[in-house]
Amino acid sequence: MKINSGRTKAYKVISIVILVILALLFLFPLYWIVTGAFKPAQDIYAQEPVWWPTEWVTKNFDALFKKRTAPLWELAVPFSSYFTADNSPVFFSVGPTVPAAFRWLVNTVFMAVVAMILTCITAAMAGYALAKKRFVGRTIIFSLIVCAMALPKQVILIPLLKEMAALKLINNIWSVIFPTVGWPFGVFLMKQFSESIPGEILEAARVDGSSELRTFTTIVVPIVKPGIGALAIFTFINSWNDYFMQLIMLSSNSNFTIALGIATLQAETSIDMGLLMAGAALASIPIIVVFLVFQKYFTQGITMGAVKG
Repeated sequence: MKINSGRTKAYKVISIVILVILALLFLFPLYWIVTGAFKPAQDIYAQEPVWWPTEWVTKNFDALFKKRTAPLWELAVPFSSYFTADNSPVFFSVGPTVPAAFRWLVNTVFMAVVAMILTCITAAMAGYALAKKRFVGRTIIFSLIVCAMALPKQVILIPLLKEMAALKLINNIWSVIFPTVGWPFGVFLMKQFSESIPGEILEAARVDGSSELRTFTTIVVPIVKPGIGALAIFTFINSWNDYFMQLIMLSSNSNFTIALGIATLQAETSIDMGLLMAGAALASIPIIVVFLVFQKYFTQGITMGAVKG
């Protein structure tokens, strides 16, 4: 027994050491970006790595915030250009002028949060219907969703571009949001979680006279909440990092995302690594916040998925 206990402790120590090493390796890029954002040029371009800034400066952030200006918000009504004489969108309101980097950050947060909410709602409903409802064509629809997961976004880019152009949403933040809402992976994930819902509970709710909407909101959603939490993180990160779609759909300064805006700043001048690190540090803050908020559900979702597999 003592030998087995000693082996168990040794395995635990080795596992902790390995996990700490892996955590440090994964955290190192974030550390390098954050410290690099405050480094002077001579530290950034030094031949030997400067692990800690010799002098903490804010000129990289000054350059990021002073390059351009834009309205703080400028929320367009979707499809409103259909009803104007010059095909220009109608705006809810326009905010005060601020550094363009703040506007780009607001655009990116708005895009990612709205896409996350809409995707979680539609995927949860579709996954529940495919898992627990019996209707003609259910298997075919699910097979098509699985096949769609294998298609790279570049394959459907031209149809998406034509569709957004027909809806007059090009160069509008909604043109980046709407294509994300029908994410096949989200439907697939939520279907797998919905399979675990006991049919007896749903049948008892129907016997008690509960409507479909009430059954979904009061019974289904609490059970699949870990899956929704995991999907929320996946969707937020996927939308935030979808530089390719942002590059194709957005073209004006006030509609840029943070990644696209920083890329255009780099196109104007030579490569400024300090500016890039400042922008990357700013862009990483919302992702870290979202992960910390949904970390509990994300961990539960991954664990439940592993157990189901």
